[in-house]
Amino acid sequence: MRRTLRMTAALALAGLVLHGCEHPDNPPDGQNPPPVDPEETRGQDSRTYTVDEAALPFTALSNAPESDRWWGTLEGSGYRIEVPKNWNGMLVMYAHGYAGTASTLNVSTPSIRRHLLENGYAWAASSYSKNSYDVRAGIEDTNALALAFTRIASERGRPLEAPRKTYIIGHSMGGHVAAAAIDAETLETANHKVRYDGAVPMCGVLGDSELFNYFAAYGLAAQQLAGYPASGWPVEDWALIQPGVKAALFKTYPTEVTPQGDKVKQVVKHLTGGERPLFDPGFSGPLARSIQDLLWGTFGGSGTLDGILNRDGISTVDIQFQFDADASLSAEEQAFNASIYRVRGDPEANRLRRDGLRWIPKTNARISVPVVSLHTLGDLFVPFSMEQIFKRRADAQGTSQWLVQRAIRGVSHCDFTTAEQVAAFDAMVQWEQRGLKPQGDEVLDPAVVSSSSYGCAFTNNTVGPDDPQTTGLIRASIVSAYPCPAR
Repeated sequence: MRRTLRMTAALALAGLVLHGCEHPDNPPDGQNPPPVDPEETRGQDSRTYTVDEAALPFTALSNAPESDRWWGTLEGSGYRIEVPKNWNGMLVMYAHGYAGTASTLNVSTPSIRRHLLENGYAWAASSYSKNSYDVRAGIEDTNALALAFTRIASERGRPLEAPRKTYIIGHSMGGHVAAAAIDAETLETANHKVRYDGAVPMCGVLGDSELFNYFAAYGLAAQQLAGYPASGWPVEDWALIQPGVKAALFKTYPTEVTPQGDKVKQVVKHLTGGERPLFDPGFSGPLARSIQDLLWGTFGGSGTLDGILNRDGISTVDIQFQFDADASLSAEEQAFNASIYRVRGDPEANRLRRDGLRWIPKTNARISVPVVSLHTLGDLFVPFSMEQIFKRRADAQGTSQWLVQRAIRGVSHCDFTTAEQVAAFDAMVQWEQRGLKPQGDEVLDPAVVSSSSYGCAFTNNTVGPDDPQTTGLIRASIVSAYPCPAR
């Protein structure tokens, strides 16, 4: 099975006619201005998506403060907005995660909705105008909704002042949206510009395209160690060889590995953040099957991500494959790294563009507002290494003073309790408004990350009324099997 991803953006060609000209009415030397080639389009740009307007209405939250609720469409996106009667003047934009490749667009409400309403915050969420992994659309449409907030409120009969603070939060792909939305490159290149006051990316793709490099690296390592080494990219016969690869690596997929499968497991451990609590159940525990199926569904696929890019943008050239925690490579590791097929993506595939954001917007960590991020340790789909990549970027940019990261002892993707998310949001707000920088976790020191107590500080297993019923069961099993050491 090949997992496909798509992406889009509307071209702002009207703005391009001024590119490179002194003034349209006064061309140099009396000559006509040189023509400007329009930006190239891609597969995603021609795909049509439709808002499911019947699904936009949403009901009041039980036992929550009274509010005004509005919904509708804006620039090809659906939206929901909720403003409590006791509005505190602040707006929280919510960015949803990957919604698949279907042509129907839907809006998601934030998981901390109750907390926002109880504390006077308004919130707004866009469906985005395109599905698939379209972070460019996610940013533009979320920003467009933030900019339209007061106009929509006025049209619905409740004139409001412009928000005195605007924050952005998001899950998974929405975490990518949130982290890129506050980046200086986005402020420089987006068509809809919003200067957010703080962000909370949760289980976010904070390494942007590095996520897809990881997918490729995992798949290529699995092939190599199973005796089916790749000789090209994309792997055209992946569907045919996948059963043989699994048989060579797993006695029972994915819970019991063979000796070669154990090497794959070690490779994945170090690709996803190194030795740490909760990696084992994330890779092969009772809840691992669904995530592993998602991962294996990406293997062998095109580096264009089915229309997100026009050229292959995936690269595994700089990835170091390891079978143990020793950073120096053994002879076996050296041989493996020398022999494995390397994908060499086109460096121009995700270049800067003249018509707005990159097709895969960057999370450069060029940040100047408080960011508090959350990530579960067992997540292999958007792995903990995304946090490490983002921290290295912040260190390189000299912006680490704006970043606080928290590790959570969850075994799957976005496996948070509402209490953990609320704590992160409140910590960001306290930091932004009162200058009280919150505590976080060290993410780059292997000795710290590998500790049996890592992730205990900010894990809160309290299950509330807005948590799924399964959350309590999952967290109870984690506490039983992987308890935090007594303090």
